[in-house]
Amino acid sequence: MSKKVAIVLLVGLSIVMLLAIAELPIYGCANTPVQNYVAERYISGALSDTGALNMVASIVIDYRAYDTLIETTVLFTSIIAVFLVLKKGKD
Repeated sequence: MSKKVAIVLLVGLSIVMLLAIAELPIYGCANTPVQNYVAERYISGALSDTGALNMVASIVIDYRAYDTLIETTVLFTSIIAVFLVLKKGKD
C-alpha cells in the first residue's frame, strides 16, 4: 500500500470516528436512554424475571449472557495468543 493511500484511509477513518463521537450523548448525562430505561428495567425486574438471589449475577448471566460469553472468549483467545508468541520467542 502506498503512503498516499494510507494517509487517505487514515484521514477518512478519522473523519468517520469524529462524526460518530459527535453523536454520542454527553458523558454522565442523566437524560440518556440507558440511564432512564435500561437501568430502571434491570433494577426493577432483575430478581423477579430471573429468579436469581443476587441482582449482579442475574444481570451478568441472564441479561448479558452473550456479551459475557464473547468477552471471556476474546480474553481467552488473547491469552493463548500471548502464550504462543512468548513460546516462539524461546525457540
